[in-house]
Amino acid sequence: MKKPTIRIVGGKFKRTPIRVPNALQLRPTPNRVRETLFNWLNHLWYGDFTNKCVVDLFAGSGALGFEAASRGAHTVYMIESDPIALKALHSLRKRLAAENVKIIPGDAFRAIQRIPKSSIDLILLDPPFQNDWWDACWRAIIPLCQPGTLVYLEANHLPKLNPHFVQLRQSKAGQVHFMLLAFETHDKSSDNPCY
Repeated sequence: MKKPTIRIVGGKFKRTPIRVPNALQLRPTPNRVRETLFNWLNHLWYGDFTNKCVVDLFAGSGALGFEAASRGAHTVYMIESDPIALKALHSLRKRLAAENVKIIPGDAFRAIQRIPKSSIDLILLDPPFQNDWWDACWRAIIPLCQPGTLVYLEANHLPKLNPHFVQLRQSKAGQVHFMLLAFETHDKSSDNPCY
């Protein structure tokens, strides 16, 4: 199946094409969806990404992470396990001289533990559609969250929300459902702190 042509839609790397490697289960976030997400973020962050730290847990083609880097995010951690996808990520990072991008190889749920537990502003969650990894995703990201940390979800069917998060935005493009959440300190269902 032919992979779609995608480009970075905004920021200093705008219009840069992203080669989508023929890696297993790789399905890049469409240009239109990324544009919507980053419009949401521009609104919430007043267009200022300069001090933001972003984690792209299932980097794949790097479309989401490089989009954040292009907008000026201070640090973007990209986690990926597929060797073909990793090679493409390193190649694009080198071509763009994107020194704010840090690529971490390995299983998402193990590699995320190597990210410094400092202030994470945005976590991007776009796991392979056919895998039901949401419970594992929640367990992995909650230790990195602080009040106000944003989480982006993308899926063919959105999961049941973890009670530590509130929904800020939601939309759909074709078969892709996507949503932006914010972390809250307390579990609203039990009123117990998460830690």
